[in-house]
Amino acid sequence: MSSTAIQTEPAASVATARPKRAAAGLVLGLACAADAMVGLDMAIVNVALPSIQRDLGVGQGAVQWVIVAYGLLLGGFLLFGGRLGDQLGRKRVFIAGLAVFTVSSLLAGLAAEAWQLIAARAVQGFGAALIAPTALSLLAVSYAEGRERNRALGIFGAVGGVSGSVGVVASGLLTGGPGWRWGFLINVPAGILMITLAAVFLASDRVTRRTARLDTAGATTVTGGLLLLVYALHHGASHGWLTWSTLALAAAAVALLIVFVRIERRSANPLVPPSTWRNRTLVVANAAAFLTTCAFLSFIFIASLLMQQVLGYSPQLTGLAWLATTATIFPVAMIGGRLTALVGVRPLLVVGLGLFAAGAFWLGRVPATGSYWTDLLPSFLAAGIGFGLCVPALQVGALAGVSEKDSGLASGLVETMREVGGAAGVAAVSTVLVAGSGLAGFHLAFLFIGIVAALALVTAALGFAGRRA
Repeated sequence: MSSTAIQTEPAASVATARPKRAAAGLVLGLACAADAMVGLDMAIVNVALPSIQRDLGVGQGAVQWVIVAYGLLLGGFLLFGGRLGDQLGRKRVFIAGLAVFTVSSLLAGLAAEAWQLIAARAVQGFGAALIAPTALSLLAVSYAEGRERNRALGIFGAVGGVSGSVGVVASGLLTGGPGWRWGFLINVPAGILMITLAAVFLASDRVTRRTARLDTAGATTVTGGLLLLVYALHHGASHGWLTWSTLALAAAAVALLIVFVRIERRSANPLVPPSTWRNRTLVVANAAAFLTTCAFLSFIFIASLLMQQVLGYSPQLTGLAWLATTATIFPVAMIGGRLTALVGVRPLLVVGLGLFAAGAFWLGRVPATGSYWTDLLPSFLAAGIGFGLCVPALQVGALAGVSEKDSGLASGLVETMREVGGAAGVAAVSTVLVAGSGLAGFHLAFLFIGIVAALALVTAALGFAGRRA
């Protein structure tokens, strides 16, 4: 497999003139803020679920859809959103995503019944699927490949990496304070501000050729396949992996993805050009991103349950406990963005994933009377440092050698791998937790997370080329 960049010329391309440094800084700020909002809303309901269940009077099975609906639409439409930005204009799709996300956040905050909240969360997920890949794509076309882009991706990765753990902290504080609804309502003024700034200050994409028709057949099959795949993962965790319904969902997802591959081979304007898979760095970065996010989101999910169900932490204390990870990820990712240009992608991933795996294995022996300072804190710090090193390295790898016209595609791919990886991780680790008994189940879950991180390490070590990859 060669490291050839994506070269296939689509029937239409959207070009953006490289902005000056001040304008590029504004793009970076908007992209970071938007991506943080998306990441926050993935995690901000985790601690609030019991309160939502009580206030809306729904059962445990129904309240889980507050999380599932968001992740389902986000994971299913990320690739579509990234390619849409390439063909219709990144600024246009970015603003549209922000508008959808803002309106649905208002509806979620005002929901009086469970179905209204779940529906609003699904629409939120669709808006997020337009925002996340176009935000990363805007950075890719605003900074030339090399040191400046690595630095920008380091900042972007730092904000994105922190947003998940900040979401857990915010969830605890808001739930114990003004209430869980403010986890959604706070997005409304933030969204309006970002829409205004983007409309006024972002340079418009310049369409260099007549806009081509989107690969409708490819977009439909891959979106349907990803939606079914993410749903099958959630369904399997709660209903069993070998039940007929789970197997049917998984089979349908695989069938649609196989049809998608066949369509792409024959399409004159494919959603994912076949030459994409000849970019070795991009392929390995996506595989590593899948495994890394699988491990990290599982880690947050299981550790939050451990603190509340075993160690007796309140929602507020659980949120505050994650400050160690949050405060560590940001500066480390900033440094990691600079180090990538000096030492390359592979060393950062090997060190980062090694630290993260060690942190997960450390929690695999925590006692029921465990102390935060000696049992949790070392693991949280190792996870923060490890993930902080991984985030910018994975993003640099995913965009290396990718042409401007395909930056949205590459961004959509890596964001899809992260989202599907997170859904797969939480579903799998939930199954492992249930398979155990009490504290032993948590020990098995952390052992599983450590093994996944180790697999990501091996993938990065063997898959990435040398220092200048």
